[in-house]
Parts: sequence; structure tokens; C-alpha cells
Amino acid sequence: MLLTGAKPKAESELSRMSSLTEKDRPIVQLLLNTGTCPRCILRFCGVGSQTLYRHPYKDLMKDLKEFLKNNQEKEDAVCFDIVDPPCKRIRIENAEGGPHDVNHNGTLQQIPSVNNENTAVGDSAAKVCNVCLGILQEFCEADFVKKVCQKVNSADYQFTSFVFSVSLPPQLSVRERAAWLLIQQETGKLGLSLAKDDIVQLKEAYKWIIHPQLSEELGVPADGKSLFEVSVVFAHPETDEECHFLATACPDCFKPAKNKQSVFTRMAVIKALEKIKEEDFLKHFPCPPSSPKNLCVALEIQCNNGAVFVAGRYNKYSRNLPQTPWIIDGERKLESSVEELISEHLMAEFKADSFNFSSSGREDVDVRTLGNGRPFAIELVNPRRIHFTAEEMKGLQQTINNSSDKIQVRDLQLVTREAIGRMKEGEEEKTKTYSALIWTDKAIQKEDIAFLDDIKELKLDQKTPLRVLHRRPLAVRCRIIHTMKSEYIDEHHFRLHLKTQAGTYIKEFVHGDFGRTKPNIGSLLNRTADILELDVESVDVDWPPTLDN
Repeated sequence: MLLTGAKPKAESELSRMSSLTEKDRPIVQLLLNTGTCPRCILRFCGVGSQTLYRHPYKDLMKDLKEFLKNNQEKEDAVCFDIVDPPCKRIRIENAEGGPHDVNHNGTLQQIPSVNNENTAVGDSAAKVCNVCLGILQEFCEADFVKKVCQKVNSADYQFTSFVFSVSLPPQLSVRERAAWLLIQQETGKLGLSLAKDDIVQLKEAYKWIIHPQLSEELGVPADGKSLFEVSVVFAHPETDEECHFLATACPDCFKPAKNKQSVFTRMAVIKALEKIKEEDFLKHFPCPPSSPKNLCVALEIQCNNGAVFVAGRYNKYSRNLPQTPWIIDGERKLESSVEELISEHLMAEFKADSFNFSSSGREDVDVRTLGNGRPFAIELVNPRRIHFTAEEMKGLQQTINNSSDKIQVRDLQLVTREAIGRMKEGEEEKTKTYSALIWTDKAIQKEDIAFLDDIKELKLDQKTPLRVLHRRPLAVRCRIIHTMKSEYIDEHHFRLHLKTQAGTYIKEFVHGDFGRTKPNIGSLLNRTADILELDVESVDVDWPPTLDN
């Protein structure tokens, strides 16, 4: 990279350049003198060239020094030879005395300096930046990039792209505000003004520098929409308390949150900085910000893959198996569950941290699910492996089915998060069919139950059953029995096939639940009835798609 005062190049070439002009000189001089790194200086000059920030730190420092030494009679524009978008510009305002601060040719008069120029500029290269606390210094170097990539590679994830996220200490916002106020004070004397929005954000500049290096080292592109995230959390213990004065000045901005260790979050600090008056800020914080002794530290380097979703249908053949783990007061009542029998194999193959199981309704522990089975979906959280062929999914399905005689799965497939919504859409409008084995206290004949076959669209009022009242709110729910077909067995037993609205409590429809479900089989037959066995024969949800397996 060259910083020159050469004659302007062709117009097409100039349009591809960012430039520092004489108007930037006071900012460059001021920030170098007060211990700010070259990349932060470029940020405050509004330079939007991504390529420029990637140049070696020493080269940037050298070029900024050369820029300051250039004779002010040279051309107004001093160009960095790069090919990115044009930079943002600081604005000249008609401040008092403004015309007297600018020469007749538009260049600035003598630039004030805070310290001795030669000493300050000479020392800046070795100092920890007083604005970014080293983020745009040591943490842009190849050694740190390699450290991040080693962490990623050792975690053994499958990924084809990545998104990089960074968490910065909240006090960086305070230091940036102090540096901006300093610029406003000093350049205001020259009729210049720097808008906050013209400053390139620290995170943005850092990603401009780090993305190409990470991409080259990992061998995959950076992509803002990638599901694979590489994150770095920075901290700077030496300056942790620099935000604390804001809590006194703007207490409403700092409220404890359950999931936050400190009230001094980045967003809370930014909110307070927007609210605090300039004079109050300057009373409590040095301007320029002091130079720290130590660099930031990278507290955490973490990887996380976006969730993968697997769907299918399950059959449950056991009358002693709950859908989800049955644990009461911390004590497991049964050794396994449908959820566990399926998920343990998925967790092992996808190498996930955890999972979330959902399904289209649920059956009781003593109810079987037959027919085509019940639709289910499992969210696998932070999986290391994410790519599976159709044949591999078929093999995984077979592994699950061979592991237990209590359940079977079919149509096992990868789906999207959005597709899972189809399983829950209009749940109460869906229908389900059941087969119930019913006992009656009084003897019955075939003709005593035949009338049930003629009942259509029977409306029920079901008060929340006593057996689920501990986990469901008390309410009266209207449900519909669409059709019934009876099958006589003997004087005290018959089987009833029902097609009902989803969400209907079948057991309560049979025995009445002490009058909480009306009407019920007992009231219709005018005798006591109870249910001995219940099977779910179909769940009429057209999802997930049927596979040929």
C-alpha cells in the first residue's frame, strides 16, 4: 500500500479509491498524539475501504506518518491505492471564525497537537490503542486467526461456510464516545464536524480484517446466513469499571436481567450514552481516554452449528411406555420413553449437544399407537454432523427399529424448521381414529349398542379431566365425535371404533369422569361403562411426506 501525493489518475481509477484529504489531517494528528491505533484512526476518518484495513499494521502506521509530513501545498487528496468503495467524508460547517481557519486554496492552517508530534507518533506503534484496547491490533494478526481456526478444527464440525460473531467489552463504547468528543472539541475550532454515523463501527472493521483470514485458513467462505457460527468473546478486566458512572447518571438504563451476569450490557451502555448529557459525560470520563497497560483478552472462542430437524412417524406397541420421560418429584417411574428410544440414536449420529422432541398430540402410557403412526419431529441442537444422504437416513431408521420391540419409526427424514409448523397447523381441526375396548356393569346384547353406529357429529362438553388437572388449566372444551362403530364381544364387553376431533379425551368420553364429560358412553347406554384398552389407529395429519422405505 502506498500513500502518495501523485497526480490524479484516470477518472475510472479514481472512482475505485478511498482517500484521506487535508480535512482528515486534524483527526489523524489528534488521535495519533493521544494513543489511538491506525485502524481506529481510519474508522474515525470514515474510511469505508475494507481492503485498506487489511494492510499490515506497521505499513498503516508508516503511511499515516507520511501523510502528516506531506506539505500542505500539495494536492488536497492523498490517496491510498486500493479498490474499494469511496470513504465517507467529514463535513465543513460555517462555524464562527471558520473562514479564517482555512487557507485561500482550501487547505487547513496549522493543526494543533495535544502532545509533541514526533514523540507521540513514534510511541503509538507500541501502545495498546486507547479506543479499541487492542482489538484492531494483536487480534487481527495471523497468530490469533490460527488460534481460532485450531479451536474450530478440533471441535470436529461439518460446515460449508461460517458466520463470525464477536462480543466486545461494553466500555469500548464509552471510550469511543470520549474519542469522538475530543475530535469534536479540537476540530470544531477549525470549523469541522464529525458525525457519529460517519465513524465505521469497530465490529464492522474487525470483520473486514478477520473474515478473509478465517476464510482462507478454514477453506470455506464467510456467509452472513450460514448456520455455522464462530464466536469470540473479548474482555478487558483492567477497564471493566469504566461503565459504572453511567449507572449513576442514567439508572433507568441498567436493569437486572435473569440471563445476564452484569447489568452493564453493550445495549444498556449504548442506551445510557445516548441519554447522558455531554457535560455530565466529560465530568466523569477522561477525554482523550487514557492508554491502557494491557490488551483485551479472548475469554471464549466457541463454535455452534444451527439446529438440524428430523421428522418421521412412530408406532408404539407397548402399554407400559410413556411418550416422554415419566419423572415425578425427581424420581423416574418408567425406565424409558418413546422420545428417548428415538432420540438416543439421533443424538449419537448427529453428535448433538441436546434435543427437543415434539409430536402431533400424545398418547397415554397405556395406549398403543398403531396404523401409520404419529408424526413427530426432533430438533437436534448444535450438531457436529449435519450431512446425511437418504440412504444414511434409511439406515438410521433401521438402527432405531432394531433397537427395541416397543416402538418402530417410518418416513425418517431431514426437514426444515418451517416445515415443522405443518405438524402443528390446525391441530384441533384434524381428526384421529381410535379403537376402545369397553366394559359395562350391566349385561348388554348386540342390539343395545347398535344405535351408537347411527350417531354422527356428537358434540361433547369436556371439563378438564381430573387426571390431567395438575398440568392443564381448568376449562370446558367442546369436542366432536364424528362417527362410531360398535363391535359386540360378549355380555359385558364391546369394542368401539371412533373418529373424533383431535384433542378429544377418549377415556373420559367412555366413563364420564364423574360427570365432567357430557354426554358419555355410560350416559348413552344408561349404565356404568369403563375403558379397558385404547389404541390410536390413525392420526390424520398429512406430514411428514411418505417415503418409499
